[in-house]
Amino acid sequence: MDKGIRKRVDIKSLTLPELEAELASMGEKTFRAKQMYEWMHVKLARGFGEMTNLSKDLRKECGQRFTYTALQAVRVQESKIDGTKKFLFELSDGNLVESVWMQYKHGNSVCISSQVGCRMNCSFCASGIAGLVRNLTPGEMLDQIYAITLLTGERVSNVVVMGTGEPLDNYDNLLTFIRILTDGDGLHISQRNVTVSTCGLVPQMRRLAREKLQITLALSLHAATDEKRQDLMPIAKRYSIRELMEACSYYFEETGRRITLEYSLVRGVNDSEQDAQLLCRLARPLHCHVNLIPVNPVKEHGFARPDGAGIRAFQNILEKNKINGSIRREMGRDIDGACGQLRHRHISDQHHRNAHECSF
Repeated sequence: MDKGIRKRVDIKSLTLPELEAELASMGEKTFRAKQMYEWMHVKLARGFGEMTNLSKDLRKECGQRFTYTALQAVRVQESKIDGTKKFLFELSDGNLVESVWMQYKHGNSVCISSQVGCRMNCSFCASGIAGLVRNLTPGEMLDQIYAITLLTGERVSNVVVMGTGEPLDNYDNLLTFIRILTDGDGLHISQRNVTVSTCGLVPQMRRLAREKLQITLALSLHAATDEKRQDLMPIAKRYSIRELMEACSYYFEETGRRITLEYSLVRGVNDSEQDAQLLCRLARPLHCHVNLIPVNPVKEHGFARPDGAGIRAFQNILEKNKINGSIRREMGRDIDGACGQLRHRHISDQHHRNAHECSF
């Protein structure tokens, strides 16, 4: 690329100070940046054309200078069981990401993706079947929430970064996303209403702790021994459970925020009484909550969930050991609710259609 050609910046990924600096370099006053920031992150404008209190010349120049993220929904599925909605969004380069909208008594939650695909390849998850394609920008993460807000007509009060991708593998963009999402000049969602999940990237967990954010960190543990965890999650070969527990303790010490341990229950794999007792041993020294997740079956992996009695028996062992735990309420099981399932099925369907068309 010619060094004289300036790469177009995703304007929705800029913090307010960064936007002020960009517009200042264009000869604009500071208040123009705040107006534009409000259009993007409060009024949820879908393009520069909607910013009616800005001059046409400024809007035109911004359109030439910046890219503007506005995701398009290509598929929407709604659960007949609980009203959960799953959205498949197309990015500007044709890649696809998925997001989930869920209704709870305490407010509406959106679970967003942080990457196109995933490099972690956890054995019970559909997200990593095709590997990692690329990271999402802060604007692409934000616009999953903005687009869903506009499509549902409902305010989002809680955000979970637990969809496709490993958020801490996209660390810098994730951090910018959180800062814009929780900014008082933007959508202003409380940091305490933001949860970030990780499969256990220990250096990034410690780095995140030092940011002193008030978000919730959820560790995808899924097994209580290194041997069993390594069978389920390749990342476990890099970081031991001892290292993970030390990182969890460090996170609590630095932030005062309770860790959540995510534990997907897989029948015949990690759901025995011994597994439960070992999990209690890990959880007891931590300030944590254990979230039991009956696994969503993924055809390619062949895993199944325990029956209801088995799930309750596992939870009872936690309770007897005075471990704070709960069984995650199932949401969207009839609409490919698990991470990566809708995107994977949509891509597979496209491949099948293309192969069928080429056979004639």
